[in-house]
Amino acid sequence: MMDFELLEKLVAVRGTSGDEISIKEFLIDYITSHQSNWKQQPEIIQGEEFQDAIILVFGQPKTAIFAHIDTIGFMTGYDKNLIKIGGPRIIDGIQLVGSDSQGEIETELLVIEEEDGSSHINYVYDREIDRGTPLSFKPDFRLTDTHVQSPYMDNRLGVWVALQVAKELENGIIVFSTYEEHGGGSVGFLGKYIYEKYNVRQALISDITWVTDGVHHGKGVAISMRDSGIPRRKYLNRIIDIAKTSSVPFQLEVESAGGSDGTMLQKTDLPFDWCFIGAPEDNVHSPDEKVALSDIQSMIDLYQLLMKKL
Repeated sequence: MMDFELLEKLVAVRGTSGDEISIKEFLIDYITSHQSNWKQQPEIIQGEEFQDAIILVFGQPKTAIFAHIDTIGFMTGYDKNLIKIGGPRIIDGIQLVGSDSQGEIETELLVIEEEDGSSHINYVYDREIDRGTPLSFKPDFRLTDTHVQSPYMDNRLGVWVALQVAKELENGIIVFSTYEEHGGGSVGFLGKYIYEKYNVRQALISDITWVTDGVHHGKGVAISMRDSGIPRRKYLNRIIDIAKTSSVPFQLEVESAGGSDGTMLQKTDLPFDWCFIGAPEDNVHSPDEKVALSDIQSMIDLYQLLMKKL
């Protein structure tokens, strides 16, 4: 039985790129409260030198799971203007939440069309919100017998999957990274730390991908053969071979765009192998991201298997 109550709580915690402290604190509280029930109690590595990221080290690790904890959103600019954080969908009337020096905020996005055909986005509120305030999609968690739909499946679902794997993990590392949605920012030093201290140089990227012409709901977790980055074929083939010999449903993804913590790892000077593996979602970067429950289960199952076999 999948614990979707935890997923709903994760979605509700605000954490746009650069403002991850609340979701970090939520995760630290959850981990310290629940790790006594896990098969192996991890070493928890965090602190100012790691900014708002967290590293969990289990046993004798060979492979690391990377899951980014930040989300897309908006930041208030001048004269009620909104500036994007990452790449959120711009839909008139989207409800946004946040807080500033005067308290809690619930507002909505307004698309303003100009006569010259250009457009810009503002917020609708009875006062001017403090300049530089992060705003995120209002939580709206919907669960059916077949799907879950909510803002921020990308990547609170990837974080949630990593926590499910943590329950049974004996040897491995889980890295909760930051800044992924707005260009990366922590993967370089996190990768350097686990490579130098534990000699770990292979990674799995627990993130959520897209429903496309070749990747569909209900067909299993997607193993990405490429997006804007290309994983090393030898490592990728090992993963695909393990998946083929299992009973876990999976599909292969080949895309020309998109990026992840894996792309950021590839841009470092570290000899990391990496592969993005995630359930596909519809309505990407909107308040209505939708994922099939069967694909979530196959994502958990494949991660558990790979952390034992790689």
